[in-house]
Amino acid sequence: MLLHLPSAGQNRSLSLGMHLAVLLFASALFVATFALDNGVMRTPPMGWLAWERFRCDIDCEHDPKNCISENLFMDMADRLSEDGWRELGYVYVNIDDCWSSMKRDAKGRLQADPKRFPGGIQKLARYMHDRGLKLGIYGDMGTHTCGGYPGTTLDKIEIDAQTFADWEVDMFKFDGCYSNATEQEKGYPLMSKALNATGRPIGYSCSWPAYQGGLPPKVNYTQLGEICNLWRNYGDIQDSWDSVLNIIDWFFENQDVLIPAAGPGQWNDPDMLIAGDFGLSMEQSRAQMALWAIMAAPLFMSNDLRTVSSGARSILQNKMAISINQDAMGIQGRRILTEKSQIQVFWRPLSKNASALVFFSRRTDMPYRYQTTLSKLNYTTGSYEIYDVFTEKTMVLKDSTSFVVSVNPTGVVMWYVSAPGKLNRRLFYKGGRLQGSEYDDDDENNFPRVFL
Repeated sequence: MLLHLPSAGQNRSLSLGMHLAVLLFASALFVATFALDNGVMRTPPMGWLAWERFRCDIDCEHDPKNCISENLFMDMADRLSEDGWRELGYVYVNIDDCWSSMKRDAKGRLQADPKRFPGGIQKLARYMHDRGLKLGIYGDMGTHTCGGYPGTTLDKIEIDAQTFADWEVDMFKFDGCYSNATEQEKGYPLMSKALNATGRPIGYSCSWPAYQGGLPPKVNYTQLGEICNLWRNYGDIQDSWDSVLNIIDWFFENQDVLIPAAGPGQWNDPDMLIAGDFGLSMEQSRAQMALWAIMAAPLFMSNDLRTVSSGARSILQNKMAISINQDAMGIQGRRILTEKSQIQVFWRPLSKNASALVFFSRRTDMPYRYQTTLSKLNYTTGSYEIYDVFTEKTMVLKDSTSFVVSVNPTGVVMWYVSAPGKLNRRLFYKGGRLQGSEYDDDDENNFPRVFL
């Protein structure tokens, strides 16, 4: 949960495109060298988060099925463990705001609301662990959480970090309501140190940049990578296509700042996946899933897994989209083209010298037949094996062969593209031009292991 932030100004232009692969790879390695060293979240974390779907519903008497209580989280854990989600990587079950009692206990520790969490948070954590899952919890470094519950002021950071470790919590999200810039500058690094000092590996999600506008000079992404595993850069997602578009626009308009900050153990977080709720069509749900995969974004669903539609389930459980999102190199992708036809093209470099392409329609009228070639998208000479992520069809394309993709309004076509040869990462630039070919010619074209 975050306070709403205004959208950034429009600043669209053609991007440099695919030939930045080597420089992006080098910058990602450089950033990762200074990453938070707690051993967790080497790929973007995946799971389920309560906030967008259930908000702060604490009226358990009149709505026991949907109120924020231990029953809700146990239900979601059961669905993750029994309906195929866990095996795909969705392992976190995250409590958001409004879980605690309005008062700390006699020793100054946070405590769960006894009526809604009669077994306490530790019992809930063990319920998750028994099912091969992990538990996340929420806090706020101000005097109060955004929902008005007790916050974690600077003098409470150590005791709260130890409390979460004692409860066997696996992830902690630290919000920033009812605090100021000076307190945030002290509090976010202090909490990182305190969590690490407990000896328990706890993934750390920082909301700090979202409260400082998300961009330098107020936001120091080098420092964030040293103290946090992931961070919210922008305002809360809402259950609407407009909200998703605002997030997409902000992240890709600022991609040159955000891409170098991401890498194994440290991720930009554009907020929750909302497929299966009420605001997105199936086309729009596929678009969000595809672009979150391109962004190497955390994949936290916020929906009701007990009633999620088969269509939403198929999108959220798409193995290739997840494989692209979870790519071990951890390089965040970029927008490489914005056409007058309102088609945008996005690209992400992947392991095994592969890549992902997304053709995204901003149109609202009718399907658009977009024609191009791989060479126009800065792919080097060769034949490429293409796997369509959502239709599961395959084909082979030469770089010079013209092709057409039909993209539905507000929808996407997403491809996994295997490389014709091995990427030579020793090659860099001179005078703005790539020196020689990026690829050797003796590498096999392989799909990710999930398809073998």
